[in-house]
Amino acid sequence: MKNKIFSFALVIFFALGFAQNTTGTEDQPIRKSVVFFANTIKYKQLDKTIDCIYPKYFTVFPKEQMTQILNMTYNNPFVKIDVKDMKFVSVGKPELVDGEYFSLVSYFLKMRADVSSMNDDMKKNISKMLSSKYGKNNIEYNAKEGAYTINAPMSVYAISKDKKTWKVVYAEKELKSQLTKVLPKKILDKM
Repeated sequence: MKNKIFSFALVIFFALGFAQNTTGTEDQPIRKSVVFFANTIKYKQLDKTIDCIYPKYFTVFPKEQMTQILNMTYNNPFVKIDVKDMKFVSVGKPELVDGEYFSLVSYFLKMRADVSSMNDDMKKNISKMLSSKYGKNNIEYNAKEGAYTINAPMSVYAISKDKKTWKVVYAEKELKSQLTKVLPKKILDKM
């Protein structure tokens, strides 16, 4: 019982810690869902991360494969990634298309990637990959710590049938070919 109370208190504490002030109440359930999604990654509760993803996405990208990618990324012994903070940039007004609401959410995740166990060539490859993915201005290498600080721009579509329960799917251009089978054309055209 103590563990359940403690776990619940931690979830509330960190959700409030990531919470942002908003001007409207319509986007609060969206923000809450995206914060919960980010927290599942931060605390490496990857089964819960999978539960946050829009179920239709798994028709084109198997759930098992997504679980493997998350585990390789966030439980990698060579590159230790920690999510430090989250900051919303924007939450789009929900748009009703084909019986579901879609909201484009943009935010930044501040992450730390410890690469101290890697050799110099591997660190250079990681640097190139991070620069390509997030932009050179969004990464900083601390040689003394052997770690990158990454200010990662992120976009997800939050999707709901009732505007209360929201699921997410990454809204990255490199995923667009997969998303054509998952999202309505009207939403995809806005990516």
